[in-house]
This record gives sequence, structure tokens and C-alpha cells, in this order.
Amino acid sequence: MSMLTAVPPPTEAPGTRAEITISHGRSVPVPLLFLGRAFRTLWSNGKARIGLCIVGLFILVAIIAPLIAPHSPTATTFTPYSSPNGTNLFGTTGNGQDVFSQMLYGARVSLLVGLSAGLLATFVAVTIGLIAGYRPGPVDEVLSFITNLALVIPAIPLMIILAAYLPNRSVWTIVFVVAFTSWATGARVMRSQASTLRSREFVTSAVFSGERLGRVVFREILPNMTSLVASSFFSAATAAVMAEASLEFLGLGNPNTVSWGTILYYAQQQNALLTGQWVLVFAPGLAIAMLAVSFTLINFGVDALSNPRLREK
Repeated sequence: MSMLTAVPPPTEAPGTRAEITISHGRSVPVPLLFLGRAFRTLWSNGKARIGLCIVGLFILVAIIAPLIAPHSPTATTFTPYSSPNGTNLFGTTGNGQDVFSQMLYGARVSLLVGLSAGLLATFVAVTIGLIAGYRPGPVDEVLSFITNLALVIPAIPLMIILAAYLPNRSVWTIVFVVAFTSWATGARVMRSQASTLRSREFVTSAVFSGERLGRVVFREILPNMTSLVASSFFSAATAAVMAEASLEFLGLGNPNTVSWGTILYYAQQQNALLTGQWVLVFAPGLAIAMLAVSFTLINFGVDALSNPRLREK
């Protein structure tokens, strides 16, 4: 009589990523499957689809700006205050610079500030919010006090003061200033959600199994807050785009940087509307509004990642 021997399932080697085998023998890492599923969920939402298309268009323009820009954005070789024509599609500035080329290159700075400041602010908010929500007591009280203090301080005046008195007025200075003044709201939301999740069974099981604080917080609690993290990022990125344009418009940025905010700054300095150069105000204003709206539209689709009832049929 033959005997059947139980064969234990293969164990995963330490440090390797989990994979799922699909048809034709191919293996796909679980994080890639999650990202693909998340993108399909966002794409199925009509508002998020429009937002993704707009952001994708801006990213494409920012990448290929040197290839499609007809002129150098800083060259002063044209007649000042020229109206839109075949050579200068959006006209020229008071210094004889091509506005259309400046718009193309300006997408780089606005995207860089928006995405970088959004990531930095979200990282700070997630770290402080998760630790405060998971560790009640003195740790929570100290971090909550810092968060509440940051919430009651007016963001715009603080932003102006920091940008005015910092010695180096570069793009990264604006990124730091915007991120420093926009993390508190996200941290407050993260703390509230983490306080709810810390008493769940899977968290308690991880604690009793001897898991460290970092692993419990970032491997057990954080994956259940994906929609909140994404929402915090897009909200911070939207605020960063608007804040960058505001600081540049007030002359608190680097005037030698080509961005949508500096176009508005020079348009105000040179009285563009009085000279009939309405494109200098309309074009960058519309681009800033479209980028901010696109982030907001994507944010509408983020909730569908965690709430299937919000997904469009």
C-alpha cells in the first residue's frame, strides 16, 4: 500500500518580496499588483480620470519642454510687449522674452514644488500622526501639542515670514517653507485614524508576537490608511502649487527662476494689463488653476480605493 507524504509549502527567503503567479507561469510582485489595481480603480472614476489626464499632460510638457519650446525662456531678443503672433504665440514680456517658452519651462518648477512639498508634508504628517495615535500618554500629548500649535498659527503669514528671512531663495527653499506650514492638518487626521486602529485584533496580535514599534505602525496600521495618506498628499500638493505661485507673485522667490509665479510677478511689475498683455496674466493663472483642479479631481477618486460603494459602475 502506497503512502502519501505531506510536503510543507515552500517558505519565502528572508528579504525577498512576495509574488503571485499568474497565467503563463509569470510572477508579479504583490506591490505591483496593488499599484495596478489602485490605478485601475482611479481610472474607473470619471473625475479622477480627467485629473490624471491633466496631470499627465503637464508632466509630459515639463519633461519635453526643451524639445518643444520654440525659444529660450530667458532670451531677451524680441520686441518688448509684443502681442501674440506667429513667432511668439503668447506674445512677449516687457524684457522681450517669449511667454510661450516660459510657460512650458514654468511647468517644471510648479510640478517640482507641488509634488516635492506634497511628499515632504505627507511624510511628516504620517510619521507624527501615526506615532501620536499609536502611543497614548506623554508621547501623544507632546506630538498633539506641536500639531495643534502648528494648526492655530496662520499659515500664509508664517509662510511669508519664512520666505522673506531665509537667506537662500531657491526652489527648494519654497518647498521647505510650504511643507513646513502644511503638514499639521494631515497629521491630525492620521492621529485620529491611528487611535481607532491601534485596538484592532491584528495590531494586538502583532504586539504580542514581539513586533517593534516601527513595524507595527508602518506595516500593520499604515496599509489600512491608504486613502487618507493619498488624500493628504493631493491636498498638500494642491496647497503647494498655490503657495508657490503666491510667494513668487509677492517677489519672495528667486526672480531668476522661470515659473508660472514669476511670470505673474513680472506681469504685475510691468503693468501688463495696462499695456494690453493680458496673456501674461491669463495663461499662468489658467495653468495654475488647472493643475490645482487636477489634483482635486484625483482626490475624488482616492476614496474609491477604500470604499467600494463610491466606485462608479
